Amino acid sequence: MKKLAALAIALLATAASAQHLRVGLAEDPDALDPSLARTFVGRIVFSALCDKLVDIDEKLNIVPQLATSWQWSPDNKQLTMKLRPGVTFHDGEKFDAAAVKYNIERHKTIAGSNRRGELLPVTTVDVVDPMTVRMNLSAPFSPLLTVLADRAGMMVSPKAAQANPTNFGARPVCSGPFKFAERVAQDRIVLEKFADYWDKGRIHFDKITYLPIIDATVRLANLRSGQLDLIERMAPSDVASVKKDAKLGMSKITELGYQGITINTAKSDKAKQNPLGRDARVREAFELSLDREGIVKVAMDGEADVGNQWVPPTNSFYAKNVPIPKRNVARAKQLLKEAGVPNPSFTLMTPTTSDAQRIAQVVQAMAKEAGFDVKIQSTEFATSLNLADKGDYEAYVLAWSGRADPDGNLFSFYGCKQPLNYHGECRANWDDLLTRSRTNLDTNERIKVFATMAAEVEKVRPIVYLFHRHWLYAFNKKVTGMRPVPDGLVRVQGLKFASGG
Repeated sequence: MKKLAALAIALLATAASAQHLRVGLAEDPDALDPSLARTFVGRIVFSALCDKLVDIDEKLNIVPQLATSWQWSPDNKQLTMKLRPGVTFHDGEKFDAAAVKYNIERHKTIAGSNRRGELLPVTTVDVVDPMTVRMNLSAPFSPLLTVLADRAGMMVSPKAAQANPTNFGARPVCSGPFKFAERVAQDRIVLEKFADYWDKGRIHFDKITYLPIIDATVRLANLRSGQLDLIERMAPSDVASVKKDAKLGMSKITELGYQGITINTAKSDKAKQNPLGRDARVREAFELSLDREGIVKVAMDGEADVGNQWVPPTNSFYAKNVPIPKRNVARAKQLLKEAGVPNPSFTLMTPTTSDAQRIAQVVQAMAKEAGFDVKIQSTEFATSLNLADKGDYEAYVLAWSGRADPDGNLFSFYGCKQPLNYHGECRANWDDLLTRSRTNLDTNERIKVFATMAAEVEKVRPIVYLFHRHWLYAFNKKVTGMRPVPDGLVRVQGLKFASGG
């Protein structure tokens, strides 16, 4: 009996020590392939699954990850990186300069890559020695390090990617602290601790399960009941009650990106079939029908900063020459009259998430006062992205989580035929401005370029920017080590349960 009792105690101790973090996501991610992926929630999963060459910290400084140091050439057309020794991929393959070369080339060439535009200036990659890699550029490229601090810098196992070229994202193999275990679409993604991780001393969980729960109220209810340990994008309306809950903690930080409405102005024939898409005056009227402060107050319970550009007004790259317009319903009606469409009708596609639904409803009510008939089309998030990609939409409530350099909020959205250019505009002068902003390393000169770009974009208005969200995380207080970084991702290094959790 004593032996049985001792065995039972040992089993209980083992179970207690098996640390399992359960995270509630606002959507189900798309493909878990860094080259193809384009969802914010996917980046949350990637932060545990796939290490990058570099990372950013709370103050947006570039910090080492798989690369330990880097140096620019005098002409700023070569970036040489020293790599971390002793790193292995989840399949046991060695991480080295040849793996970096393979990954950068894969990002640039794989069919459907969403990293192609981000890495456009990188022409070739040289293996200098097993632990040194050099990227050669067609021109200086100021955002490169911030690009490599995101999915373009994520490294996958060349062996695994070559073995499964068409469906690598179904079973990804990276070098992060956790390895892929299981995925059930719309239900769960399970990752298990990688025993050979290079920084395993800072990893305190044995398993992470990500659970997509679209309804923010249900996510919070699951957190309160103990079914989840941490949730992302808590509903702003729940902030007050979470603050009063002794068992829960929360963190928040203003995002790098934006919430806006993208309009199909040139992506497909649908652009010509509705007045919003074919006439800039109608788009200006639509923007003037909106009260951004009111949208933030009603749809976000004040948990966002109003804005009208790809970066927040507090950002040093914000174009002060294009200030936030005030609501002006009378002027909106006048513009619609001039355009010959006093009562334009269009369909506003919106993801099924709680916040996107509220935004669409507030926009619908405000625009109605100026004469707009806005029909709301609720669509599952990954499906909505595919429809936008095909141009099978008129207007789209779309958030972008943002990047540390403004180029990450601009190039793929405004560059000709770039992967996230859902409005479809292709303008040579915009491409020229984007190129100038990328090739100039002088911050003051880049600010001038962005000011010109903002003035040019204002004439067309393919995206109506509304505000910049506060990333809102809620968690059981037993979770410690949560670091709010402006990119909104959950970094698992240092994250753990307090004693007894």
